Amino acid sequence: MSAIMTATPTFDQVVEAARRIESGIIRTPCVRSAALSELCGANVWCKLDYQQSTGSFKERGGRNALMQLDAATRAKGVIAASAGNHALALAYHGRALGIAVTVVMPRFAPLVKQVRCREFGAHVLVHGDNIADARQRADELVASQGMTYINGFNDPHIITGAGTCGLEIFEQCPEPDAIVVPVGGGGLIAGISLVAKTLRPATKVIGVESLRCPSMSAALAAGHPVRVTSESSLADGLAVPEVGPLAFEVARSRIEQVVTVSEEAITRAILRIAELEKGVVEGAGATPLAALLEGKLPQLVGRKVVLVLCGGNIDPTTLSRVIEHGLMLDGRLVQFLAVIRDRPGGLADLATAIASTGASIKQVSHERAFGEADVSKVQVLCQIEVRGPDHCEEVFHALRASDIEVVARGGLRNIAAI
Repeated sequence: MSAIMTATPTFDQVVEAARRIESGIIRTPCVRSAALSELCGANVWCKLDYQQSTGSFKERGGRNALMQLDAATRAKGVIAASAGNHALALAYHGRALGIAVTVVMPRFAPLVKQVRCREFGAHVLVHGDNIADARQRADELVASQGMTYINGFNDPHIITGAGTCGLEIFEQCPEPDAIVVPVGGGGLIAGISLVAKTLRPATKVIGVESLRCPSMSAALAAGHPVRVTSESSLADGLAVPEVGPLAFEVARSRIEQVVTVSEEAITRAILRIAELEKGVVEGAGATPLAALLEGKLPQLVGRKVVLVLCGGNIDPTTLSRVIEHGLMLDGRLVQFLAVIRDRPGGLADLATAIASTGASIKQVSHERAFGEADVSKVQVLCQIEVRGPDHCEEVFHALRASDIEVVARGGLRNIAAI
């Protein structure tokens, strides 16, 4: 049997998929978060599907599709275009099931995902600037080599496999008022909405996508999938310029709302999950929390809400930049330019004034050649860590009290004269 079918997925097929993949998929926790509940003003539960073996929910659909291939199709192998998580799922489960897997990944695909796909034995090709470019190359290989293409979001086996996440949610978190789901190609929200509207129609299913690639929002506005311009985003896993027609058909009548979130909100959400939940999620996985933090879902205040944290594959270097940027957005990492006397003890006076407030100096850099015309003075660029904006004002008050002039201040990426 080919992985490509045209039949509309059903709830019974989701139940069958759950039985089929049970031995190869982790039943991930769905737990209440006291910290996020307090932060968001809702009864927040988190479905931790980033704890799958390859770090995302994509394993559910990937294994379900691979297990239904006939012998002839298995022998020729499968191929997919993916920014990473679908590729990882196919590579991991293809190895377990003895099926050769080729994946075409766009150039923006995180390096950690490319490396892990190769470690799982997949043949990895890097091609194009987006998923559409990668898909075109994959289609060429299907035509020339006879492999079977497995779509990461528009295949009924993928959708019903993804729907098993929804089955677990309803078993682990009875009667949720809403489930907030990341949206890229639409497969996950299609599967979860199919389950939700079968088991508890009153549960609202809400999609979240990056403001930089609002493909589901555009499809709902047009009444059919349309191609949108996709820009680089922290939520790279959601950067699908056109939702799948089958996924859209399943989801459109079963979801209540789709909202978009900014890069700043995604950054803050990644940071909050790391700090408060001790979890590491990628941008796509953080979007449900981002929607709450950005105030996009005020109707969920006081309600029982499940956030689907769908993926955790983020490059360590990206994570470090996101954490720094998030701290800056919080006003907890601050940069300023001060003028001190160029004499013994001048820098010590600056450090003493900062230390007296309990702030931490992260970095100091002198500027003589391009600084003040007065050679008796020197500019010092400082980066400090504080508890927040109020603490930052304490620092500047202490500097003024020590007769140290601050001529410019701001976050790590924007510093303005004052």
